[in-house]
This record gives sequence, structure tokens and C-alpha cells, in this order.
Amino acid sequence: MVGRFDERFVEEVKSRLRPSDVIGRTVKLRKQGQEYVGLSPFNKEKTPSFYVNDAKGMFFDFSSGKTGDLITFLQETERLTFAEAVERLAGEAGVPLPAVDPRGAEQEKKRQGLADWLELAAQWFEAELRRPAGREARAYLERRGLPEAEWARFRIGFAPAKDARGGRTALKDYLVAKGAQPGALVETGLLVAPEDGGAPFDRFRDRIVFPILDARGRVVSFGGRAMDPQARAKYLNGPETVVFHKGHHLYGLSEARKILAAAKGDENPSLAVVEGYMDVIACQRAGVPAVAAMGTALGEDQMELLWRHHPEPTLCFDGDRAGRQAAARAIDRALPLLKAGRSFRFAIVEGGKDPDDVLREQGPAALKAQLARTTPFAEALFRREHDEAQPLDTPERRTALKVRLRKLAASIPDGDLAAAYKEDLLGRFDQLSPRAASVYEPGAAGRALSNHGWAKRRAATAGATPEARSAAQALQQSARPLAAALAKAALLDPAIIDDSIELVGSHGFGDQKLDQIAHELVQLRYEAEEAEFEVVMRRLQARGVDAAMIARMDRDASRAGVAAPFLDPTAARERARLLWRQAFDLLMQLEALERAVEAAVQDVARDPTALATLAPLKAERDHLRRLINSDWASGGDGPTVVLPH
Repeated sequence: MVGRFDERFVEEVKSRLRPSDVIGRTVKLRKQGQEYVGLSPFNKEKTPSFYVNDAKGMFFDFSSGKTGDLITFLQETERLTFAEAVERLAGEAGVPLPAVDPRGAEQEKKRQGLADWLELAAQWFEAELRRPAGREARAYLERRGLPEAEWARFRIGFAPAKDARGGRTALKDYLVAKGAQPGALVETGLLVAPEDGGAPFDRFRDRIVFPILDARGRVVSFGGRAMDPQARAKYLNGPETVVFHKGHHLYGLSEARKILAAAKGDENPSLAVVEGYMDVIACQRAGVPAVAAMGTALGEDQMELLWRHHPEPTLCFDGDRAGRQAAARAIDRALPLLKAGRSFRFAIVEGGKDPDDVLREQGPAALKAQLARTTPFAEALFRREHDEAQPLDTPERRTALKVRLRKLAASIPDGDLAAAYKEDLLGRFDQLSPRAASVYEPGAAGRALSNHGWAKRRAATAGATPEARSAAQALQQSARPLAAALAKAALLDPAIIDDSIELVGSHGFGDQKLDQIAHELVQLRYEAEEAEFEVVMRRLQARGVDAAMIARMDRDASRAGVAAPFLDPTAARERARLLWRQAFDLLMQLEALERAVEAAVQDVARDPTALATLAPLKAERDHLRRLINSDWASGGDGPTVVLPH
């Protein structure tokens, strides 16, 4: 199931539509045998290479390599989400959308009510910009090179400093007069409720206001730029609310989608990620689809959102120290999520300027040219590691860099891509100094080291009694204690995985025996805002996760002891979630090191330098193993998972 729609509903919708009819409204098709053929909607071409097969319900585009069904076609050509595409097709097919549960309907009604007040507030801010109170704001926008003709496109507004009585409730008074309840306006983030219980007041005052829209163009929050240079915060964003989760949105995405959808053939613009509201506006005025993460580092959900609209977005950062640090954080966050056809490029605007400066001083063509000069992800990663490792004047330092490069490549879960990255990164390393490569052969020492782990395991089981071998087999059926503890915590609090949901979806909890539980929890989080423990357990049971599996996971989790403090029932929820994320990150690091060691072992026979990097990799892996395992033997039980009858 994806969102509200199960597979049966999706297939029913597609069965009532002929792909050639739907796609034929966008692409001129002609019948050719059992198929329809036309010019590619993704590339400029003179000879048709785009095929639609009604019997298979699929399209095939040989010029771009893209293929899929009707839903994929709408996602690719109109930049719709899966849910949006299904809703569109259901309307065309005359299939009623599935009913939502009463609780979900009530929550949706509440969200819609808050969204209505946010939209009305956006209209009020826009009007205030053109009133006498907005005179200085208008002058500021003109100085920044943003003429009045562009204000409506980006829905820019102004929040006055005071109301008619000199107070702080100008917006509040307007919306309350329209029927809003102050409590509801606090929930939208438009008002601030004082901690002392006083009357709520306007959050945005004496600020230029930028509406934050979701992908479909609906107002979900606001950002404000202070007019007073002495203001405590130059930029102020709305808080997390029922309708706005900062990590799930990108400023400017709805307008960027329009630019991407309008691009044809050879234009194929990249999707740029810049740092500020005005930078997004500058890029979009120049015809470059751009978004911003609103003052925070890009999160996993935001990266997934970017990849949904472009396979290789460009991350554009300032060339100063802060910009380099932001790029480094993005590299670390993205590396475990990379897949074939899903990556990033990097661009740095020259001269210490930002895109807004370039547009004003040099014009759209110069801005486009600078954003087009990009660096591939692998090159940016190598440059960072190389610069941080300086100086490389000793064998130890060069080996340390090589170990680090192997680890980074191994952190990519896709085996083929990880191998390609290892080859690329080590190739760049070898180009630095050919003399850095060793000239000795691994020989017996290398073989002994690579076989050490296997020898230990053989020695441990040699001569074992049948009872001991049976116990060893039972242990092999058990999950890693920390992995089991992570899974147990996620059953008790499914929202605990939200900040790492992409990694949980691709890696599980760090143990294959728990993959089914991980998969079902990820799907549940995508489908429901909240889910009680009993609901989670019923779903797992319905999907084949039996009581024995849960009991085994619970037993394995108890062995984690104090290594899993997030299971402490006395811990505050936010504290427990933070500790869970830290433990999950630690287990992901160990998994990457395991893959790096395995790859280095395989390389020893054919790479003379691999032995030099294998030893420190094994040492680091073993250290992390000890760190994770150190408390498992101490026992200590978390809350017991009790299955409902």
C-alpha cells in the first residue's frame, strides 16, 4: 500500500484507462502494429522512439531510457507525486477515492481549516506590502532588484510592526474578525502564545514575508526577513505545525516544478538547491528551477523530494567556510542514500557572491552559466577528504586517507555503485602520487590476515558437542541485540524512525532477520500520521510477522542492556528518540565498516596496497564492535512487548 491507496485500488484505476488515450493528450501518437508510437516527450528527436503498449499498460522511451505505467508518466511529465497522479487518474476513470478512517478525516478537516487561515493570512500580507506601512519594504525590494511586477508571482508580502493602536496584533485582529479562533491561529504558527498565559500576538512583525508553499502550491507556513537591522533574528521561519514540517518541504518547489515541466528536450535544466529566499527567487526569475531548505541542512526526506523531481540536483553553496561545511554535511547525509541514477552535483558561485548578487550585477545569462559549472558528487567527496587529510607527506597519512576512502565507498548500500565509487576514489588517490603505492606482494601475511576471522570461527566450533552446535545455530537465528532493540523501540513508538526513514527503508535495522518488521513500519509511517501500538501489531500479524518472531526480537533486544538507553521507560520521548537516532547511526557506521573490510579482503590478492588499508579498517571495525557490544552482556530489560490477543 502507498498512502491511502492499496494495490487493488491502483490496479482498478489503471484497468479502466487506455494508456494511449491518456498519453495521447500530451504526445501525438500513431498506430504501429500492436503499439502506438510518437516523438519522445523527454528529448528532442526527429525519429519517433516513444512507444505505448495498451496491452501491457506501459510506455517505453528509447531515447531517454525511461519506462513505466500511466502513474509514472504523469510523475515524469507533470512532476506529480504518486498520490497526486493516482487522484488525477481516478477522476478520469470515474473511480471514487477510498474513504478515509473517521480519525483521519477529522485530522484532514482540521488541517484544511488551518490551511484556509494560512491562505487568508498570505493575502493579507500581500495587501499590506502595497499599503502605506509597506513603503520601506517596497523600497528594499526595489533595491534588491525585485520589481513590483514580480511580487505577485512569488506572493511576497509585508507584516507591519504595529496595529492601529500601536500593539502587536494587526494580523490577529484581521483574522479574528473573519471568524478565526486565536487558538487555531497559534496552531498555524501565525501567532505566539506567551508562556505566562497572556494573550497571543503576531509572530511576524516588521518583516518582509515569503509564503512557504507545498509542492501543489498551497500555503503551509511563512518566512520573514526583518526590516530592522538590529532585530534579534534576521530571518524568522514559522514553527513546526500540523500542516508544516520543515524537513518535509522545500521553499520554491511549486514554482520550480512549473519551470521543470515547461522545459523541453535539450533544455533539461538541473534543479538547483540554494541557501536563501531571495536566491531562490533570483534563480527562478532567470529561468533556473531552484529551491531552498529554509536555513537547515538538507534532510533525508528533502533529498528524496529533490530526487523525485530530478535525478541529479545541483547543490549550490557559498565559497566561504560556512558554505563548505554545509556542502560537507550534505555529502555525509546523501552518501548512504545514493543509487544508480540518483545523486547530486555541486556548484559554487564565484567571487563570494550569492545567486541574487549575480543576477543583479551580471544578468540571467551569467547566473545560468555559473550554475552550469558543476562538480560531480564523487569528485566533491574526494576533494573534501583530500583537503582534510593534508599534508600527505608520510606513508601513514597516505594510508589513513586510503582507508577513509574505502570506508566512504562502502557506506553506499548499492553494491555495484559502492564498487564503482571505490574504483573512482582510489583511482584519484593513485593519481596524486604513483610512488605512494607499495611494491611488495601480500604473500602469506596477507592471506593469514584475510583468513583470520574464518580461522577463529572454525576453531570456535571444532570439536563442539551436538548441544553446543545446536546452541550456536539458535544464536545464528537471533538478531543483533542492538538491532533488535532499535526495532523494539520502533514498534513502541513508530515515529521514532521518521528522521531516518529513508535509511530504515533501505537498510532495515541493521539485521536481515528484522527486515520485514522494518519494511512494514516504514510503509505504516508513510500511510498514517499516528498509529497506536495495537494497530501496529495487528498490521504486522496480518502481514505474516508472527508472535514467535516478535518474542524472539524482544528476547534479543533484552541482551542489549544499557547499550539501548532509548528503551528506558523513564526517558522523555524526545530524549529517547535522540538516543535511538544516535544508536541507529552507530549501527549504520558498523555496517559500512563491515562492507569496507569485506571489500578490502577481496582486494588483497590483486591490489598490493590493499593490505596496508585492510589492517586499520579491521581495527576500526573491531573497535566499533566492542563499543556496541560492551554492554550487551550486562543484561537489563526494557519494556516488554506484549502481543494483543
